[in-house]
Amino acid sequence: MGVKKKREMQVAAVTVCHQDLETLRSFADVEGKNLASLLLHCVQLTDGVSQIHSVKQIVPLLEKVDKDVMCDSTIESCLDILAGIYFSLTPKNPLKKVLASSLDGLPDFFLTEATHSFTSHLQEELDTADLHSYRKVINNIASCMENFNLGRASVVNLLKDVLHFLQRSLIEILEENRKFAGNHIVQTELMNDLLVGVRVAMTVVQKVQGPQGELWNDYNSPIWQSMCGLLSIFTKFLNDDDLLQTIQSTSGLAVILFIKTMFRPSEKLPELISSLLLQSVDHTIIPEWFTNCCRSLCCAGVPASGLLFLCQGTLAMLDWQDGSTGPSEEALLLDTVHVLFTLSSQIKESTLEMFLSRTLVSWTNSAIQILKSSSPNLKDRLNGDSSITRRLLEYVYTHWEHPLDALRHQTKIIFRNLLQMHQLAMEGSDLVTDPFFLELTKSLLRLEWHIKGKYACLGCMVESIGIEHVLAIDKTIPSQILEVMGDQSLVPYATDLLEIMFKNHKGQMKSQPVTNTWLDEWHETWVSPLLSILCGGHLAQKSYVTDYYLPRLLNHSPGSLQYMVKVLQAAIDSEAGSCNHRGALGALMACLRTARAHGHLQSATHAWENLVCSARVKQGLIHQQCQVRIDTLGLLCESNRSTEVVSAKEMQWIQFFVTYNLNSQSPGVRQQICSLLKKLFCRIQESSQVLYKLEQRKPTSDSENGSSREQPSASLQQYKNFMSSVCNILFEALFPGSSYSTRFSALTILGSVAEVFPVSEGNIQTVYQLSHDIDAGRFQILLECFTSTFEEVKTLAFDLLMKLSSVTAAHLQDSEMLQGLFQAALELSTSTKPYDCVTASYLLNLLIWQDALPASLSDSSAQQFTHGVREKSAVVERNTLVVIKCLMENLEDEISQAENSLLQAASSFPMYGRVHCITRAFQKLPLNDLRLVGEWRTVLGKLLLLSYRLSAVVSPVIQSSSPEGLIPMDTDSESASRLQVILNEIQPRDTNEYFSQAKMLKECDSFDLEDLSTSVSNIDSSAEIKGKEGKTCDVTAQMVLVCCWRSMKEVALLLGSLCQLLPMQPEPEPSSGLLTVQQVKEIGDYFKQHLLQSRHRGAFELAYTGFVKLTEILNRCSHLSLQKLPEQWLWSVLEEIKSSDPSSKLCATRRSAGIPFYIQALLASEPKKGKMDLLKITMKELISLALSVDASKGIVPQVHALNILRALFRDTRLGENIVPYVADGAKAAILGFTSPVWAVRNSSTLLFSSLITRIFGVKRGKEELSKTNRMTGREFFSRFPELYPFLLKQLETVANTVDSEPREPDRHPSMFLLLLVLERLYPSPMDGTSSALSLAPFVPFIIRCGHSPVYRSREMAARALVPFIMIDQIPSTLCDLLDSLPNSTDQSFRQNHIHGTLLQVFHLLQAYVTDPRHRTNADFQQELSDVTVCLRAKLWLALRQNPCLVTRAVCIDILFLLTNCLDRPEEGQQTALESLGLWEDVRRIILGSELVTGFPWTFKVPGLPQYLQSLTKLAIPEVWASLAEAEGQAIAVPLSFSRLLESSFSEVRLLTLDTLLERAASSELGEKGPLPLLYSMREEFLLLTMKENHPGCFYRVLKILSHMNPSEWLPHTERCVHLSPKEFLIWTLDIASNDRSEIQGVALKLASKVITYHVKTCEENKDSMASELRQWVQLVVWSCGEHLPTASRLAAAEVLTSTAPLFLTHPQPILELQDTLSLWRCVLTLLQSEEQTVREAATEIVTTAMSQGNTCQSTEFAFCQVDASVALALALAVLCDLLQQWEQLVPGLPILLGWLLGEGDGLEGREQSEHQEEEDYIFEKSEVNFWAETLTFVKYLCRQLFHRLCQSGWQSPHSQKLCHLQRIASEQRHLISQLFRELPPSAEFLKTVEYTRLRIQEERTLAVLRLLAFLEGKEALRAEDCPREWRQLLASKTEAAC
Repeated sequence: MGVKKKREMQVAAVTVCHQDLETLRSFADVEGKNLASLLLHCVQLTDGVSQIHSVKQIVPLLEKVDKDVMCDSTIESCLDILAGIYFSLTPKNPLKKVLASSLDGLPDFFLTEATHSFTSHLQEELDTADLHSYRKVINNIASCMENFNLGRASVVNLLKDVLHFLQRSLIEILEENRKFAGNHIVQTELMNDLLVGVRVAMTVVQKVQGPQGELWNDYNSPIWQSMCGLLSIFTKFLNDDDLLQTIQSTSGLAVILFIKTMFRPSEKLPELISSLLLQSVDHTIIPEWFTNCCRSLCCAGVPASGLLFLCQGTLAMLDWQDGSTGPSEEALLLDTVHVLFTLSSQIKESTLEMFLSRTLVSWTNSAIQILKSSSPNLKDRLNGDSSITRRLLEYVYTHWEHPLDALRHQTKIIFRNLLQMHQLAMEGSDLVTDPFFLELTKSLLRLEWHIKGKYACLGCMVESIGIEHVLAIDKTIPSQILEVMGDQSLVPYATDLLEIMFKNHKGQMKSQPVTNTWLDEWHETWVSPLLSILCGGHLAQKSYVTDYYLPRLLNHSPGSLQYMVKVLQAAIDSEAGSCNHRGALGALMACLRTARAHGHLQSATHAWENLVCSARVKQGLIHQQCQVRIDTLGLLCESNRSTEVVSAKEMQWIQFFVTYNLNSQSPGVRQQICSLLKKLFCRIQESSQVLYKLEQRKPTSDSENGSSREQPSASLQQYKNFMSSVCNILFEALFPGSSYSTRFSALTILGSVAEVFPVSEGNIQTVYQLSHDIDAGRFQILLECFTSTFEEVKTLAFDLLMKLSSVTAAHLQDSEMLQGLFQAALELSTSTKPYDCVTASYLLNLLIWQDALPASLSDSSAQQFTHGVREKSAVVERNTLVVIKCLMENLEDEISQAENSLLQAASSFPMYGRVHCITRAFQKLPLNDLRLVGEWRTVLGKLLLLSYRLSAVVSPVIQSSSPEGLIPMDTDSESASRLQVILNEIQPRDTNEYFSQAKMLKECDSFDLEDLSTSVSNIDSSAEIKGKEGKTCDVTAQMVLVCCWRSMKEVALLLGSLCQLLPMQPEPEPSSGLLTVQQVKEIGDYFKQHLLQSRHRGAFELAYTGFVKLTEILNRCSHLSLQKLPEQWLWSVLEEIKSSDPSSKLCATRRSAGIPFYIQALLASEPKKGKMDLLKITMKELISLALSVDASKGIVPQVHALNILRALFRDTRLGENIVPYVADGAKAAILGFTSPVWAVRNSSTLLFSSLITRIFGVKRGKEELSKTNRMTGREFFSRFPELYPFLLKQLETVANTVDSEPREPDRHPSMFLLLLVLERLYPSPMDGTSSALSLAPFVPFIIRCGHSPVYRSREMAARALVPFIMIDQIPSTLCDLLDSLPNSTDQSFRQNHIHGTLLQVFHLLQAYVTDPRHRTNADFQQELSDVTVCLRAKLWLALRQNPCLVTRAVCIDILFLLTNCLDRPEEGQQTALESLGLWEDVRRIILGSELVTGFPWTFKVPGLPQYLQSLTKLAIPEVWASLAEAEGQAIAVPLSFSRLLESSFSEVRLLTLDTLLERAASSELGEKGPLPLLYSMREEFLLLTMKENHPGCFYRVLKILSHMNPSEWLPHTERCVHLSPKEFLIWTLDIASNDRSEIQGVALKLASKVITYHVKTCEENKDSMASELRQWVQLVVWSCGEHLPTASRLAAAEVLTSTAPLFLTHPQPILELQDTLSLWRCVLTLLQSEEQTVREAATEIVTTAMSQGNTCQSTEFAFCQVDASVALALALAVLCDLLQQWEQLVPGLPILLGWLLGEGDGLEGREQSEHQEEEDYIFEKSEVNFWAETLTFVKYLCRQLFHRLCQSGWQSPHSQKLCHLQRIASEQRHLISQLFRELPPSAEFLKTVEYTRLRIQEERTLAVLRLLAFLEGKEALRAEDCPREWRQLLASKTEAAC
């Protein structure tokens, strides 16, 4: 990577006409020193840059001219030519500005002549009548006015003509624009001309006013008339909605500017503009010219946009900063803002909202300017307490959450300006104690932190009053802000606010009297919370804090790094020896990485000695948490200096990292790894260039520079060795069976290496070249990557081969190999496995680009067209053409066969693969410079016809009414024979008639079986299809359907790609275009037909993808007929939808199938910068249909409209343009939900769901009503004001009918949708009391909705009510609701009403008592007391007086909430609740309940489960209290846990056991002391284990026992359950063996705890436990099986972790060797699980095993949390070390070798099963491994065994087991060789699964044979037969022996 060259400036050279050229030649002197000679030389140059240098010499030359010859005709002619040159240049040509700058420096005596020349040429320009030249003339006028004195003088001289020309040009351009209505490309160009014309007119008037004086006052002058004409035009533009809004807004500026220029007296100008804005113009006092010019503005019908742009012009064009404003200007300022406030409630279009917000910003800026010198009256009107300020604040609160980022930014500026306005209005007052600022700060802090606007406004407040006063209100603000940084959407706002705060705080503390502790206080405030998050926060939170907040903090305070490191080092050291320091280590690495990347940590190797040790870096590189690994890698790779040399130690660490981290499962982590390593490679390349330069310097003396000469060369050699080593690791990772993650990482990094270290060119030397390390084996490895089922891997391999094109070409020379690859590609392109055709396309493209096609194909006739041409593009074009022709020939034959038998095609040669390969070939083809245009046109014509034929073959299946169920899924021959009959009968005859007439079921009986049997008899009874290899295969419905829809998909993508890639031929005449207009129209018609008629989602979704490409091209096309096509298609389909024709083929089921996609594509491709007219008209039509109640038209149009609206509201490309229609869409959805027709209700529901997402955002959390998916009522109804009266009216209607007809509960189903919307709204604390869109009117209706007879509606009404009640109004609302409940003496009441009211009380009370901000309020106790009094008055609802269990349960829940919010009073004390007698009431309810007296029901009555749960929850605290009172006293407890556990209802037992389990778990963790209660209940627990039938209760009983110490309860089993401890263990093992996963897991844990207890207590008599131990081991092994649920494997991992010190690593093995190794094999199996949670649990086993006294020395990672990939290697290392300690290496070796060989994986049976699977599941993918890699396990195990054998000096006893293993391995190797020979050529592509399995087994067999050979002393193995690690060990062993 050399230094990038600066892009050279491109300047178009100027030319002059022949006559001027001759003139210059005639005047040029012989010496070439006069001006004519200079100009002649200049215009003869062909380089624009050289001409610039010549032009700059003009003025110096003229300055030397004698004044006496100043009227020389030579100079006059030259100046005239210069003027002509100036006006001929384009405005963007730099030469024009250089010429203007030079001419401005002309000597004074030439100015008159120059002005005359420029004036005459400008006059010629103005006289033009060619409309197409108007833009050039306008640009020239603009250039003259732009800092060019000569040009300005010319314009002044011709002012009358200039203004007249501008008037004439604007009129004519506008008329031309109308003529081209619909041609948006031409219209866009014309509108840009209009915009420039308006701007130039303004520029002329602004810059000519001074020189012209009173020129504008002559009402009869032509200039005045032109001014009036222009003013009339601007007024017309202002009100013309057909023009671009930028033209309208600029016209608004121009109107005010012209009025300001023309109106006299100027003192009355503010009054005139005020009357314009207020639309109260008095026609009697305004001039006649004004009335004539601005008549439309003087009327009351000025549109909102026009008023807005007038306000914008008023603020921009009038002088607000001159300090001389009077009362009229102040009145105008106030009138303007009132108009803007009015407009803000009317304007809802996003672009106009942006204009409005910018105008408000302009207004606040103007107000600030005026307030600096304004009257006291204005200051009173604009201070913080004024109505204007309140309205501005309301605007800010309403829009600070707006979806548009730019608008949110404007609200921030408005808020900042508003604060400044208050400061200016209250000049002299103390800002800190100012009530406005104090109240505003408190109200902002009261808001939730999920409100984005809060951050910006708080930042402005801090900048105004300082952070200390904010921290005085709440010191925890920094921590609160950091807590929300887990939400990505809030991170930028939180970071900006924190930066403002800590900078302000540091500035304030520095400005105070200096103390030694201020920095410590600052660190405590801002750095300590940061470190707390980095150590203990969740992953996303730590990541965002590291990426956003930490860099800013360090940039502001680099010295804080030392503080961070000191604190974190102490945290790590304090936890040394434990496994709990992952957070501190990760935080340390994150801080160091950020510091180094931003230049706060210099040379790593020197700085790290004091900051972090090498061991911790290595721990970080393999840490279990991926973010710690990434941060540590970033610390090594990132540097702020791109040329910083990479040290040897860093390179060692990088190699260590790459070895173990390629198999990362997270895409984000893989991307970061590859990106960081690429940064490192760039550093190596950049620093190597510096080292090369150092090496090339000549030394002054050998003694002085000898070392310096060696240092660069040594570093360069280290670089080369390092890069070679890394690439070796990466290529070794591409072994057979490697996972997708490994291949992706390795190929991406290799691609980076090839990119960063290019082939050496010129003077740039490259320290490493990947191509030098690519041999034939590695080339084959890259080719085999094409066989991956993941396309990303194929793409990476292809790109890498293309980057190594020289190496690729060298290895593609063998003709036999090329023929094999090409034949394999052709065969794969017709494979029945869809991913095979992708492989084929990559193979073909590789052969095309490397010019490696087989000789037979290359000699075809197509080669003659490029014979002898060797340019790369020509070769690629020729090869592409040859391949596409070959594919088309095959495709044509296959289509012909498919037309005869689609079944044959589906089973033997599905055609979509050929089409896919053709599409891919086109996509890779460079289309800019095609040579074979004629050939391509012929090929394209034929290709289009083939595409249509293929589509016609498969479309009947796709367009049938039920494509998926079309064919019976049977594989017997009889069913197969019927498939052909069914396919022959398929016709897309299904229509929408079923909507217009009911079809009787008995019509199905008319099916004529005789006709069918006759048809079947004509077909061979054996309808099995012969495959390509002559094998018989049954055709299933899946085959036919996949063949059909994939063919449609590929045809659609091909046609879309053709339109997108190929230039269109505009005329029938020959040109560079390849597609004719007619062909494009045919493609469009094809898409239309299949999108509107296909029923299969896969087919029409992908047709949509192709159609989008076509519509995007058409909208950018200059051909008018093509440009109009989308609009014509749109009108056509809308008319068809509206017609409701029963014979229409439009599909009204399947959510209207492809119709929404069709319309979506047409609308989404409409240019966004235009008026979006198609969208507006379409939405109007669709809303009208969706709201239609006309039954005569049927309901099909309504269904279509609702489905289409849903698709449009979901389309993100429409953005804010769709928002103005949200309100109408919501109305249609809510009203449609009340339809009696199911189809309408269904579509309405789907539409409503998409609207909820569009309005409130995508739900990103698990909460149904997340804070981020809610909106204040003010914001919601401000954005959609039409919904306020609609929702209120609908809710009122629903509420009024809730009680009227109890037998018709579904009369108003829209209640459900209404409440769904309303529960997402909440009142803003900023709303105030005067809001016109208050939520208060909704409250009584929501309360009445709680009386609904529908249970679900009552629940929703209760939840919806909560956000509508302000937190401080909840107590009074609770009292009102409780008072509305009936008394016990009332005779008639409805339980539905009671239930709804109680639910509302419950949810409100829950919100009240859980709000942490309100619980600190001093009135909290009193408010709860008031609620308690009201509740006690209705307490009968919780007693047996109330017969309804449902309402009784809710009432008890309310009591539980009240008793739970405060602690029970201690003895001798009385709280407010105690004095009210609440506790006695609760106790009375519990003791009088069925829990004590018994249940009268023998069956479950309605509401019983809820009642039991509520009652038990209330009773449990009372039981705890009773036990506490009776402690140490012999007092009978009326209700105990034992009694609750004896209940016959599982709901009671379940809650009781949950409570006891929680206490048992906390007791085990040491949070509370041991509980005698649990041990006293051991008999109850044991009895429950035998008699409990409920699975949940049984699970909890077992779990409680597993948390208890077995010594406390196991001895009692015989007395309680008549089982000895050993029998109880056997019973537990049986439960763990036979029960379901959840119980199986806890039973296994319990059994493990019991067996551990037995082993520890019976150490001297272990044999008595042998059978139980063996059974337990078998159970653990079985629990680790991949076929079991995740919970079972996690339980096994937990068991192995807890028993590891006893059974896995004990110095004296407890179990037999075979059993011990079985448990270790379980650990290895779990480490290779495909599920990350299981792997992480397994790493805990390894961590525990490494951390024992006898194992912690075997590795350097004891007590470290490591990743599973490293844990696998460490586990094998620990195991082999333990075998040596136990002296069991000899007997254990055969078992380990058996693991290597994979005993039990017989090849013969597996091969047979593979063939069987291939036949049965022909469309399923092969096995895909995302993590487990067999050969990785083999490599690690081989390495450890070889290492141990080398260390121990093994002398092999020829054991029988080893001989048996050697015989099996030899037989297996022979069998593998035989199976390889049976595979076809190119088996790696054609038989990938079999080939890969054989390769893996071959490697395993060879590994075993190598080890056995080594054991026999056969060390004379060839070096190439051994892995790299073995060679090193062998070498070291040989040296030691010598």
